[in-house]
Amino acid sequence: MRIRALARLALFGAPFLTTVFIGAAVGAQSISSGSIRHVLLISIDGMHAVDFLNCAQGVKGVNDGDSYCPNMAQLTQHAINYVATSSSKPSDSFPGLAALVTGGSPKSTGLYYDVAYDRSLDAPLITTGTGLAGGPCKPFAAPTGTTTDNDQGIDIDDTKLNGGAPGAPPTEGGIASIDPRKLVRDPAQGCAPIYPWNFVRTNTIFSVVHAAGGYTAWIDKHPSYSFTAGPGGTGLNDYYSPEVDSTVIPLPGVSTAEGAACDPIRDTTDTSSWTNSFANIQCYDALKVKALLNEIAGRTHNGKPATIPAVFGMNFQAVYFGESLSETGVANGGYQNAAATPSDELLGEIKFVDASIGEIVAALKSSGIYNDTLLIITAKHGDSPIDPSLYVADGTNTPATLLAEAGYIPYSESPLNPTGIGATEDDVSVLWLNPGSNIPDAVQILESNGTAIGLGQIYYGPTLALNYGAGGLGSGLDPRSPDIIVTPNIGVTYSSSTTMIGDHGGFAHDDTNVMLLVANPSFAAQTVFSGTMTTQVAPTIVKALGLDPGALDAVRIEGTPVLAEVAAQLDRK
Repeated sequence: MRIRALARLALFGAPFLTTVFIGAAVGAQSISSGSIRHVLLISIDGMHAVDFLNCAQGVKGVNDGDSYCPNMAQLTQHAINYVATSSSKPSDSFPGLAALVTGGSPKSTGLYYDVAYDRSLDAPLITTGTGLAGGPCKPFAAPTGTTTDNDQGIDIDDTKLNGGAPGAPPTEGGIASIDPRKLVRDPAQGCAPIYPWNFVRTNTIFSVVHAAGGYTAWIDKHPSYSFTAGPGGTGLNDYYSPEVDSTVIPLPGVSTAEGAACDPIRDTTDTSSWTNSFANIQCYDALKVKALLNEIAGRTHNGKPATIPAVFGMNFQAVYFGESLSETGVANGGYQNAAATPSDELLGEIKFVDASIGEIVAALKSSGIYNDTLLIITAKHGDSPIDPSLYVADGTNTPATLLAEAGYIPYSESPLNPTGIGATEDDVSVLWLNPGSNIPDAVQILESNGTAIGLGQIYYGPTLALNYGAGGLGSGLDPRSPDIIVTPNIGVTYSSSTTMIGDHGGFAHDDTNVMLLVANPSFAAQTVFSGTMTTQVAPTIVKALGLDPGALDAVRIEGTPVLAEVAAQLDRK
């Protein structure tokens, strides 16, 4: 299905989409800066800069002191290593990926969290899989405001790896998995459902490269991450997103890069989600690696004739769950100490990802494109806390709970809603209040309960609007900007989960200081210690392919610079 047809479906509200592709499959022209013809972007979700330092140089008492990411360590011989890189704030996957592919912060992209809030939209037609209730929407009438679900909740069936896509093979997840009845609606557009690619406000690296004639592809964890195609959905030729939160199934023909077969299921302890097992999450990632290897070979993710993308990539989940999962009856992941010495389980996840990176690099060489590929390895977000002694899980004393009890929180956001999707809280609390609420009074409630909520810092009024804009409806106001953001003390997580020992979303160093390695065989090794943002990746990718970084909307809005060291190395080629 061509994207023009998809755009019409998105505008008028359509039956289920029946394709996993966006855009044309073949025939795109080649674009390049002369020396770089392809950019491969890899996000190892959760991978801190210190994780890469430790695994590259080795840690006493771990892996006999040897490097436990030798493939990535070898890349540093011809790479720029940015060690003071910060991810998005909030450091959730949704704005984290948006930063990498748009060059912008939530202020520009409108993406604050996968579950957030929009004062200008109305509820979906039916309740989402994660509990956002369906509700009324009157065409061209004043909006009531709604929580926005861009998590697995918009899948037709999020218990299935293919997201419930009609007639799709078991592993074939993508945009055909989206149920338009579960999408929030825009009364200003006649209550049309808002697809993920129209939820993002700015264009992306994929839409810019695609518009210039380049073939593009991306692989991620939910159908909702198809926002990467950009407004109108024009940016992606091939999008693949098997549902990570689905029931585990055998994966015939899939093995990890370390040789572990994924058929039969490796870990049958809890198969309700791939995210519940250190072993099974590797098989989930291995499925996506297999798809990426197809693309490197000039095929679609599922092996159909195509061309090697000009810009493409994927995310890994294994390291994040190695950091944050406590698997009942197996072990705890995470770290041994504040020096980021990995647990045995995290060590295994980093080794798995590194072996996969080795497999990917070998494929680039086999396809003859290694020399003209810019390889970028980074992370959407980190994970907090690194120091295991600091972790506190408290899902009772949360900012949203206190304000909900006082009547400040919309019911769709309220943690007191017994069947709802819940508040936007992990190791951060992002708060939208009922219209007309007195924000200083709400802040006073939070400050009066500072000890109970583990209060670190509160942002509201000018301290919030400076970077995010003033929230509200009307001229000069942003319907998506929160009223209050609470960042708790390091280690405090607004959850009562016994299966997690860490989380992300917050502003802390552990949440945001991620690895960023930019490699090409022609590069001289370099380490950059000055502050860098993951938003700088997007304009750097566009420039590397010989295009104008200013073609990215968020780059123009925010003045996001390219990575100067990469530009200098490319100029030398």
